[in-house]
Amino acid sequence: MPQSTTTNPAVFGSENGLSLYSNSFYSILPSANTIHTGDAMADYAARNQVPEFLRENAFGPRQSSGWEWEDLRNINYFLENNNSEKVQEEIRFHYTALARFFRAYFYFEKVKRFGDVPWINRTMNVDDPDLFAGRDPRALVMDSVLADLNYALLHIRDVNDGSRTTITRDVVLAYKSRIALFEGTLRKYHPELGLESSAESWLEESVSASRELIDGGRFSINTAGEMPYRNLFISKTPVASEIILAVAADPDLAVFHDANWWWTSSTYGARVSLTKTFVNTYLQQNGQPFTDKEGYDEMVFLEEVKNRDLRLSQTIRMQDYTRTNAGAEVPSPPVFSYTYTGYQPIKWTLDDMFFDGGNRNDNSVSIIRYAEVLLNHAEAKRELGDFGAEDWNITIGLIRERAGIANAMSLPTKIDPYLQENYFPELSDPVLLEIRRERGIELVFEGLRFYDLVRWKKGELLEMTWDGFYVPALDQPLDLNGDGTLDVSFYTTAPANPVAGVTYINVAGNIGSGVNPQQLAQGNKGKLTWLAQIPKVWDDKKYLYPIPENDLLMNPELGQNSGW
Repeated sequence: MPQSTTTNPAVFGSENGLSLYSNSFYSILPSANTIHTGDAMADYAARNQVPEFLRENAFGPRQSSGWEWEDLRNINYFLENNNSEKVQEEIRFHYTALARFFRAYFYFEKVKRFGDVPWINRTMNVDDPDLFAGRDPRALVMDSVLADLNYALLHIRDVNDGSRTTITRDVVLAYKSRIALFEGTLRKYHPELGLESSAESWLEESVSASRELIDGGRFSINTAGEMPYRNLFISKTPVASEIILAVAADPDLAVFHDANWWWTSSTYGARVSLTKTFVNTYLQQNGQPFTDKEGYDEMVFLEEVKNRDLRLSQTIRMQDYTRTNAGAEVPSPPVFSYTYTGYQPIKWTLDDMFFDGGNRNDNSVSIIRYAEVLLNHAEAKRELGDFGAEDWNITIGLIRERAGIANAMSLPTKIDPYLQENYFPELSDPVLLEIRRERGIELVFEGLRFYDLVRWKKGELLEMTWDGFYVPALDQPLDLNGDGTLDVSFYTTAPANPVAGVTYINVAGNIGSGVNPQQLAQGNKGKLTWLAQIPKVWDDKKYLYPIPENDLLMNPELGQNSGW
């Protein structure tokens, strides 16, 4: 056959053909940019504007998206045709397993977003009688997702891909732990679905998947280097000891992403920064809550970040953080041309300023990693009521140990009142509270927070005030990193003699005819606030997105999600 011609026998009649076809499935996975920007709508993320999704009457079926099915048809076509006797059975089963993993992934993303969706396990033509059918129940679809995952685990080849860029059996186990935890906790905390009775079975599936991955011994918490946590996010090649699946950049193929541009630019991206309420949840290195310290809420930035969980210094600009400019090391405190709160992220950004403009980043971006599997295991087991000191030590204990926290292996016995009051007042289990604390901190800015809030039924946390660090007084320049250089000052009346090198921020209540979006909570001092005058509105209908208007007009049998 001419090499430019593709026929069914040519593709499905050899392993090479199956391999080439299966490469098309990988476009379903999130891109590097999708991952590193994935928490732009989260309770801990202050940003340049309130998302439409959280503005009253600003989001509806007309603004909704995501009802695309081309990828599913591509998978189903492969499954229907992967039956050539010219290919050994084991090889066919492997590629069928790969396709069924991707179908499970595809449907999990659809169910997360829309709830009930049509279950389609064949290719459809334009005259198919079910083309305009309604949606199938969530339980049916998710049972089918689980069946696909289990098939993949039985038949996919058990190999160790050092590049961490292909789907292996380890990847399937990791995703099963994530998907089953999501479904189990969602069914538990959303009784309106009427699926509470099956919540435990899903949690057990999560535990079994994560436990198999743990017992396999192929992965571990990375502890190498001076910044073992941050290195996971700035390494050129995936840190294979912990990263299970990643998106790799490749300068030779001109494959890059834009993390530096998005996380440092004053004009491009959402200018996302952490809030003080969330930063307060980072423990002290002695293992005690930071909020147990007297006067914690009135400490200046330079003082509040000292002796904290080591992940804090590897997540935001603080203390000795420097960047490189044309080969020279430059002290780099938070810059208010970017940050609104003072807590400026560095998690995904390379330190060389060369990467700041455009699509230049060549660091790999993790999609799923071992630390999340440990968190999944801990949470699922605790939700099942079967979690003790040994479980803590092999999951949360290991994660805290890397973070430099004393007594990392001690099972909590005392509730942190700050964490409970501000985030989870309905929880009275100190261990589950600490597991949720760890999940928030360890996985911050990895694109998982919104759907964690969804499954816990904690959407109201998205209404929290976007608060920043404490400012002790107006017209008092602050040194943010302790290098002896003054960095920023806040005013209501512009200074007559500004200090060179200091960034001046207007926090007056009004600017011209409008309300100043950046103010101090107490007028002349207090926490920074950003866009506090614009209400963020949560409604329980938002636990599901609406079916997009155009798709519903084409097929009214789909019906609309409740409240939309």
